[in-house]
Amino acid sequence: MILTLLLAVAAANAPVPLAKLPGGDEARFQACVALTKTDPPRAVTEAEAWAKQAQSLPASHCLGLAQAAAGNWLPAATTFTRAATAAESAGDPRASLLWTQAGNAALAGDEPALARTALDRALKLPGLTAVMQGEAWLDRGRADVALGDMAAARTDIDQGKTLVPNDPFAWLLSATLARRADDLDRASRDISEAAKLAPDAAAVALEAGNIAIGAGAEPAAKLAWERAKLLAPNEPEGQAAAAQLAELATPSKP
Repeated sequence: MILTLLLAVAAANAPVPLAKLPGGDEARFQACVALTKTDPPRAVTEAEAWAKQAQSLPASHCLGLAQAAAGNWLPAATTFTRAATAAESAGDPRASLLWTQAGNAALAGDEPALARTALDRALKLPGLTAVMQGEAWLDRGRADVALGDMAAARTDIDQGKTLVPNDPFAWLLSATLARRADDLDRASRDISEAAKLAPDAAAVALEAGNIAIGAGAEPAAKLAWERAKLLAPNEPEGQAAAAQLAELATPSKP
């Protein structure tokens, strides 16, 4: 039944409003999740109506997801925080997940201090799988970097990498942090691991070029940046690589 509802919401030209879906909160929540992937603005409208009517945890969670899907990061962080606080007070096991989502939304909204506070709450509560814990530690490490706390960032990213060793993003974060600390040997090792796990990731190729140029290996840097540009010509990573290549091609002034 839920799968049928999801398909109806995602594919129909005139989807059934969430308020009219049968099956209770679970079906309504799953339909909301589906709608966030196909029509985020409409998902926000539907979720706001549901949250106003029901004031329930699924309704609040739905609203936060819809706001995040629409790129409304700070409203999403506020919604997730309220839902997480209510869930934690009620002893609801969803609290830890909601805190991680609050942290992620705050980080995307350039509020790293709020992100770190939310992620601390998440990591102190039961309910997160090892993978979820690993991703939370990585997000905390990103917040640390944004706050200028590089020592904490190294600790947190290493913790995350231990829990999700097959996540190329973990190795990419570690490599970037090592480069910024002028530890180019570690940066090279870590970016190599990221490249093994995600050989077609433009972000990995871009960072490989950054590390190579820092080590004075201009030919390797060019190759890496050319690959990043090829993989994602219209994305920020590809454009950054193109800019680096253009800078190298510009004759230096005497």
